[in-house]
Amino acid sequence: MRGLFKYLKPYKFFAILSPLLMMGEVLADLCLPYLMSFIVNYGIIGEDIRESGVAFFVMRTLFGDGAYSSLQIIFTFGILMLLIVLIGGFFGTFCAYTAARAAQGFGHDLRRDAYKKVMSLSLEQTDKFTTGSLVTRMTNDVSMIVEFMESLLRMFVRSPMFFVGGIIFLLNLDVQFGVVLLIALPILLITLALVLSRTVPLFGKVQQKLDRVNCVVQENVSGARVVKACVRERYECERFTKANAELRDINYLVQKLSSIIQPVIILVQNFAIIAIIWLGGNRIADGFMGMSTGDVMAAVTYTTQVLMSVMMVTMLFHSISRALACAKRVKEVMDCDPVIQSGNEKAGPAPVALELRDVSFRYPGTVGEPVLKNIDLAVKKGEMLAIVGETGSGKSSLVRLFPRFYDATEGEVLVDGVSVKNYDLTHLRHKIGFVLQKSELFSDTVANNIRWGRPEASDEEVRRAAEVAQAADFIEGFSDGYNTFIAEKGASLSGGQKQRMSIARALCRRPQILILDDATSALDLATEARLRAALREELKDTTVILIAQRIASVRDADRIAVIEDGTIRHCAPHDQLMRECETYRDIYASQMERGGAANE
Repeated sequence: MRGLFKYLKPYKFFAILSPLLMMGEVLADLCLPYLMSFIVNYGIIGEDIRESGVAFFVMRTLFGDGAYSSLQIIFTFGILMLLIVLIGGFFGTFCAYTAARAAQGFGHDLRRDAYKKVMSLSLEQTDKFTTGSLVTRMTNDVSMIVEFMESLLRMFVRSPMFFVGGIIFLLNLDVQFGVVLLIALPILLITLALVLSRTVPLFGKVQQKLDRVNCVVQENVSGARVVKACVRERYECERFTKANAELRDINYLVQKLSSIIQPVIILVQNFAIIAIIWLGGNRIADGFMGMSTGDVMAAVTYTTQVLMSVMMVTMLFHSISRALACAKRVKEVMDCDPVIQSGNEKAGPAPVALELRDVSFRYPGTVGEPVLKNIDLAVKKGEMLAIVGETGSGKSSLVRLFPRFYDATEGEVLVDGVSVKNYDLTHLRHKIGFVLQKSELFSDTVANNIRWGRPEASDEEVRRAAEVAQAADFIEGFSDGYNTFIAEKGASLSGGQKQRMSIARALCRRPQILILDDATSALDLATEARLRAALREELKDTTVILIAQRIASVRDADRIAVIEDGTIRHCAPHDQLMRECETYRDIYASQMERGGAANE
């Protein structure tokens, strides 16, 4: 938690002012019972006001020497109490404002930096945290810390001041009243210690269960179509019910333990009030000088304030415990350095655009055979290289090494003759246009989705990218054309439309290297053929890597790499592979047979 306090520094003026204002509010609250005792003693009961130095001084200052009527005393101290209430309200209102300004500014900056950190993490790190957990840490955990910070700026001053100030005023009335607190306080403190010792370890588990609920919800919302298509609504509802029940049970346990505190405090408070009344009543009956009915009433109020301050401290401890658990989780993200660290080189063009030298790769945290083994490959500037192979052979894993989504386990990956580990990451990824297997679109207009990789692109450049990607026809068919708003994740588009939009987005960047990772799988052969022809015409100097399952999609490439069991078996043009590569011939034959069967 200590490391997060730096986010409070920009708001230190409000953070310092808030406790000072709270001190004013508490002092006002502590003065009210004292003034009330004057009204009871000298205005209602009719005791001689000259016996009280403070009350007599006030009356003499306002009205001079003389006799004061009961009504005059009641009105004077009543108005004085009203003024103090207004002053206390002023302090309290501005304390709430300054505490909120400091806490919300703290939360804004913390959430901003946490989000930046998440954006800088490598894919393996975000996979490790899981999406649901990161969402919880960015929202619920940060909110809990902000709530604690706001409580800290107010309650951290209010509770101790009520505790100390109440005891001072109480002892000022009569020292023997302190015996009541001496008995009551240990009971409360022991109860508080026992309950907190059980509840504090549970707050971390509460957040973990909340992670699980968010994860299930996120998976079901993003995969709603699959759930409905497979008629798995009941199963998913049961899965959510289980996660939700686990969260309910752990929260119920925390609340059940915490609920012990309030009845104990109320019980002790009531017994303490009875003891104060009994003790004060006996002293009044015995004619003890300096003890009056108003003093007993004030003592009851101060006792209540002292014991209620203990309850406020209990709430503060609960807030601290939960905030510490949340802060630990947020700090795990903030202290996590990206595995993929940026270099500082910015290489220019080279004859060989992409190169793999004896590269092997295994996904982090996995064991067994590597996904890629001893890969050697060189792709020249402006060349179109196609990659084919069975599902799971390592095609997508191979192309993810070029933009450094992952680092090779062994060997070296080079772009324009420079190791990707030495590249400035921003410069490296600006060179590469990457269209993933799964098309990701955003809740925005068509034009802004295409501009995503290059915000400064003109309207004409956006249209040209759409034309090359064979997306212009269906875009212009929308009611608002390029200003049409796309639903979240492109839900309003078909699979082929989303793929063409993703390709247009990559083309709009004008990349030196274009990677299409099975990005045309949802296109029909005629559309795909027009797309390939347009790409060849538009990207004459661009290096293209094309991953596809269909031989028809790759046969026109300059070279075709055949991957089998994580190794490139052959890399040559289509005609040569048909002569020399049995695996390629098998793929070709199986697709031709399927095509013939379909034609029949």
